[in-house]
Order: sequence, then structure tokens, then C-alpha cells
Amino acid sequence: MIVTFRSDNVLGCTAGAWRVWSLSDGYIEMSADLLRGPRNKPVPQVAQAGALRLSVNCFALAGPGVDGILIDSGGGGWASTTGRLDQTLVEASIDPASITVLALTHAHQDHVYGLLTPDDRVLFPNLKAIVIAEEAVESFLAETNLARFRSLLKPVRNGDQVAERLRAVALPGHAPGHIGYAFDTNEARFLFFGDIVHVPALQFGNPALSWGYDDDQAIARATRQKVFRDAAEAGTWIAGAHLGWPGIGRVMREDGAYGYEPA
Repeated sequence: MIVTFRSDNVLGCTAGAWRVWSLSDGYIEMSADLLRGPRNKPVPQVAQAGALRLSVNCFALAGPGVDGILIDSGGGGWASTTGRLDQTLVEASIDPASITVLALTHAHQDHVYGLLTPDDRVLFPNLKAIVIAEEAVESFLAETNLARFRSLLKPVRNGDQVAERLRAVALPGHAPGHIGYAFDTNEARFLFFGDIVHVPALQFGNPALSWGYDDDQAIARATRQKVFRDAAEAGTWIAGAHLGWPGIGRVMREDGAYGYEPA
């Protein structure tokens, strides 16, 4: 993978004939006591910090068979610190009208509300499909302000092919139907993994630390450990919604746990 463009909001990469962009939608501030230890209790030394700042990243793909695909849409007007995706797309020279497929990792607000800009404008006027895990459909339908998009939902299962070289991968534990997307260009492998990591500064070194909004702490913990192990062994590039900017990097084995190296 070759980084071809980098700014505070956009990372552009090439992998053979394919392009991958990391796009910032802003950030959210969450209570530090949401970081949990193995017994689902706040980590005392972290909780004292009061708040944690989480990046909100989306990812775009372009190339043979994958043109016009966006992975997650950010928070839109859900928070005052999100909703920057439309500006970021301009900076990346990506026309929002070129996005025809939105592939969601799950249906939490900071991943789906970016379908609309903060002033309630449809951001992707030519959207033809919203790929989502079958188990996440109910959560999406519960977002009544997104009712206009329900006809676009395209449920998938673990292992389904979403586009050429792009495959849905079940990553259970965080939310109903939480999935990632594996993308293999032959030159490089990527895993767009949604909310596997919320606090990268601590969770790579201690994968047992989970997040208060994980539906099942034990399953989320096991999924995270497997993702880290597999990515480190295969040299896979990971791309996470809440990884610190630029949102793409690699996992390395480090002192019996793992380390993270940004792109």
C-alpha cells in the first residue's frame, strides 16, 4: 500500500489498481468510565480523565468492481462535533453523487446518521443500496428519522460477497449484526472493522479492555483478540471507525500483547 495523499481529514492510498480513502467525519467525546476491565468495571486510572475523544472515520473504495462504495457514514448531525463528511469528501475530490453503495458495520448513530447532513440534506443523492447485516436491520428501522432510506436496505450474512474483492465478515459482540468488510487487492489486505477498538492507546496493549456500549463484553473481547491475532499474522491493514487519525494502520505483536502502527 502506498500513501498518496494525507491531510488532517483525508488519507488516500493506492493498492495496485484500487484506491482506499480514510475520511474524517469529526470526533465524539465519551465518558472515560465507558472503558471497562474484564469484570465490566470502569478502569479507575482512566475514569479519572473524565472524557475520551474518539475519532469518527469513514472509508471509501474505488477500483475495478468497487467504485462508489463508502463504509459507514459517520454521525452527521447526531453530535455537534460530527457531520464533517461532506466537507471531507470535497477535500478528497470525491463527489457525494458518485457514492452508490453504503456498507454499514452496524446501526449505531455515529455510523448511520451521516446519511443526512446536519441541515437534514441527503448527502448521497444516487445511493442505490445500504448493505447491512440481517441482525442489524431492526436497529436501523428504529431510527425513524432515517425512514426515507429503508427501501435501500440490502441485508447480508457472514461471508457474503458485497462487491468484487469485498466480503462481509461477522465481528460479534459490540452490537446486533456488527460486521466488518475484508478487502483483498492481491497487493494488500484490508479489514474495515467498525467498533472493534474505541481507545487504541490502551486496547492494543490490553485487548481485554472492552467498551461500555458493547452488547456482550466477553464476546467483544474474544472478537478483538482474534482480529488482532489474525491481522498481525497476515499483515492485514486494519481500518477502524474510532482508530486515531489516520484511521488505518497495522497490528504488531509486542511484549506479549499488540502494538499499533498508523499508516
